[in-house]
Amino acid sequence: MNHAVNQPVTQDVACAVEVRGVGRVFDVRKGASVTALEDVSLTVAPGEFVSLIGPSGCGKSTLLRLIADLDTPTSGSIEVFGKPARQARIDQDYGIAFQQAGLLPWRTVAGNIELPLELHGMGKTARRARATELIALVGLTEFASSYPDQLSGGMQQRVAIARSLAERPSLLLMDEPFGALDEMTRERMQDELVRICAETGAAVVFVTHSIPEAVFLSDRVVVLEPRPGRIRSVLNVGLGAAAARGEDLREDEGFFQLVSQVRELLHGAPASGVRGVETR
Repeated sequence: MNHAVNQPVTQDVACAVEVRGVGRVFDVRKGASVTALEDVSLTVAPGEFVSLIGPSGCGKSTLLRLIADLDTPTSGSIEVFGKPARQARIDQDYGIAFQQAGLLPWRTVAGNIELPLELHGMGKTARRARATELIALVGLTEFASSYPDQLSGGMQQRVAIARSLAERPSLLLMDEPFGALDEMTRERMQDELVRICAETGAAVVFVTHSIPEAVFLSDRVVVLEPRPGRIRSVLNVGLGAAAARGEDLREDEGFFQLVSQVRELLHGAPASGVRGVETR
């Protein structure tokens, strides 16, 4: 069984995320338990985009929740920018987005984006200025005064991403944020996310079930095994700078080869055909 060896991270720069030997066991009923994750170790460098992919139930979302301090590991440790995950949450070092946008229906686009700033005591003028900046970043300036039920699903997800960026986090944690969208909208949102990440420089940990999505977005793709979740392999994508990724990339032969290789890894086949798979 192969496990990942992560790329070395420069020692004088704190990792965006460092997961060391993490396990998570859930008690499901008296005397019985389920091991969701086992001995998972992973590093994410500042500014790096890393996708987690694997079969349903392999622990992808559990790992993301542990990084976000929405749950606690049974074993091992997690640091975000050199801090315990809990302290990183308190310091608002990361933003988070889920499959459902989770917007408040009685607040406008601007009001939803301002919400975390309002909750943390930012003054009205400053938070309005920040919301205006973020609304422009996600291309929704003309919809600033609209309510969620007046927006398409893709537009709602743009608002959710803008909200996750409100406090200028250096890390985004994203759990299938485009999973409920149709294919055309999903691809447009992928293009938008690439642009946003290039402009903000945030690191991203991204959970997805879509192999093409993982390859298109990522610097590295982490392939997990079926439960108990362990890292099978880490694929270095090597498609160039995120800012240079566009629609043509999806028709590139190298892109198709990488998609095929991730599919092989998901099915437990030996890595073949493309350089960049790290195993030990």
